[in-house]
Order: sequence, then C-alpha cells, then structure tokens
Amino acid sequence: MTETIKSIAKDLKSSSHAIAFTGAGISAESGIATYRGQGGVWTKYDPNIYANINHFLEDPTYYWNFFKDVRYPMISGAKPNPGHLALAELENAGKLAAVITQNIDELHQQAGSKSVIELHGTTKSYYCLSCSKRFDFDAVYAMAGKANPPPCSDCQGMIRPDVVFFGESLKTAVLRSAFEKAQQCDFIFAIGSSLVVYPAADIPAQAKRAGAKLTIINKDPTPLDSVADYVLREASGEVLPQVVQQLKQT
Repeated sequence: MTETIKSIAKDLKSSSHAIAFTGAGISAESGIATYRGQGGVWTKYDPNIYANINHFLEDPTYYWNFFKDVRYPMISGAKPNPGHLALAELENAGKLAAVITQNIDELHQQAGSKSVIELHGTTKSYYCLSCSKRFDFDAVYAMAGKANPPPCSDCQGMIRPDVVFFGESLKTAVLRSAFEKAQQCDFIFAIGSSLVVYPAADIPAQAKRAGAKLTIINKDPTPLDSVADYVLREASGEVLPQVVQQLKQT
C-alpha cells in the first residue's frame, strides 16, 4: 500500500482542484452505523416508513421513535475520526477545494472542513412546516422526550428534519453545485461510499469522465473500481492520514 499512497500523494500534489466525495463508510469509523448490510440501521427500522416523506407527513411518530432510539444517541456522541480530520487538513493546506458528502451528521464541519456540500441535508437542524421556526439537535430531542410527535413551540405545527426524505428530490442548487465541482476538478477521492445511490453516485463518475484522477477508498467493491486510478480496500482513517503525511514529505 505504501507505493500506492506515494502515487496518490504525488497526483494530489500536482492537482490544482481536488475534491472529496464521502459516504456512510467514513462516518462508520466514528461509530455511526451504516444503513445497509448486517447490523445496519435498516435492519431495525424500516426506511420505507421512517425515511419516506409521505409516511412522515401522514404519521411522524415512527420517525420520532427512530430519532429517539437510534439517530440522536448515535450521532450526538460521534466525533470526527482521523479520516475527517485529514480531509480538513488537506483543505486548510489548500489541496482540497470541497467535500461533497452524502452524510447528514456534520462530522466534516466538526473536523474543520469549511467547504462542505451536504447532498442529503443535515440531521442536526429541524424546522416547523407551518411557521418555519428552526430547532437544533439537542432542543428537538428534549421536545421529543415530552411528546410524540413534538409540536412547534410557537405554533404547534409539525417539525421535520432538514434532510432529504425518500420521495423528495435533492435540492437543485445543491446538486448543481456538486456536479460543477466534479466537472471542474482534476482529482477526486471517493470515500466510504458504495456508489450505487443516484444521482449522488454519478458525481465521482462525472469527475472521471471529465478527466480527473479517481481514488476510491472503500472496504467493499464499487461499480467504479474498474475505471478508478487507485482503489484501496482500507479504512479512510488509516489511508488519508498517510496521504497527508506523504504529501508533506514530497
């Protein structure tokens, strides 16, 4: 793996516009369970109910049970891992223009990344569908402990998370910005993503089609492995700090 790390660092150093695309795998290294697979969140709670906008609007109690039982305990205690910190360090050093993430946990921001495009929104923010009042993660958890569903404290309206539910489209401006970054970049990390959820998964593919070097860091195979310049079946928390260190040496 050492020679591959050296090659990745060399290409990254010579790049003028590098970006990263991240999925659930990088957050899993911080203790946030992935959705699919054995032990995943979807083995306990049906995403076609808690994550579906129509079910949520009809009866949000299932979502709020999931929130209290799984989402809040899992995310409130999570901390950025060395992979998140390495990406923030690369941005701070001027070698990473942006992080495009499928994750909703804000761990990239906690790590220090400033240019973060959240494709699916953030579970740290909530708002009332009636009056638009906003609520933070801790406040809404306290409210959910008193009532299910928790009503807006101003108008008693329905509160929802600032995430993209199944049945909703990704925000046009957010998606456009992500694809523009992919089109412009000359180097892209695809980290911790199965690269099967579209349209998000097409972002690394778009970058590759535009001529960018593609480095995939994921423990399982992806549909883009055959066209990637580098494929590492390792934890991002192991690989990315090595890339940063090698970059400093070169």
